[in-house]
Amino acid sequence: MHHTGGSGWQITTDTSGPLMIALFIRDAAGLDGAGHPALSHASPKIRHADHSHLTSDVGGLSALKTEWEAWWEQLLKAHPKTSPELSPPDFEEFGNSPALQRVLQAHFGSALTWARERRSEYVRLEAERVASGSDQLLGDMVNDRLLEVGRRSRDFTLTIIELPLNEQRAWYVEPDKIIMSHNLMSAPELFRSYVQPVVDILV
Repeated sequence: MHHTGGSGWQITTDTSGPLMIALFIRDAAGLDGAGHPALSHASPKIRHADHSHLTSDVGGLSALKTEWEAWWEQLLKAHPKTSPELSPPDFEEFGNSPALQRVLQAHFGSALTWARERRSEYVRLEAERVASGSDQLLGDMVNDRLLEVGRRSRDFTLTIIELPLNEQRAWYVEPDKIIMSHNLMSAPELFRSYVQPVVDILV
């Protein structure tokens, strides 16, 4: 987790284990385009498996998609906390989402391993940014905007959730939350093109 801040404002950059697990489940189940915003595929690519045998008697793929989208929305709202809790092997909190519950039971081990590997990569990435000074980019963007408007910043917080996605871009979730691919910051101009407009509004 990285914090950048000044008088009355703070930007937090971090990843999320629960959201990575949800991404794994989405891609493994082939729920392309599910969720809001509709994010690109995870990277590295997750092998798609047919889940019709697991979900056919509890609403099939359409039920799985609806249940996954509700879960994704909950996770985004609760971030950085985890809600609902992920409690294997039964995942009792998902009792009202039987299709999703079954897919979680089938894939949780693989999803957890995949998410832990991505988390380790993210920790290395953060260390590289600190060493190279590229972690200062967000602070520079706020300061540039403050010079432009010639006043102190309004109070604001911005949360940037970095996820292992194969498309190098950012997705605006709500006024104070952005999801972006974990490698976007390595392309400063592209990163700026997505994040500067949000910073300009908040500052």
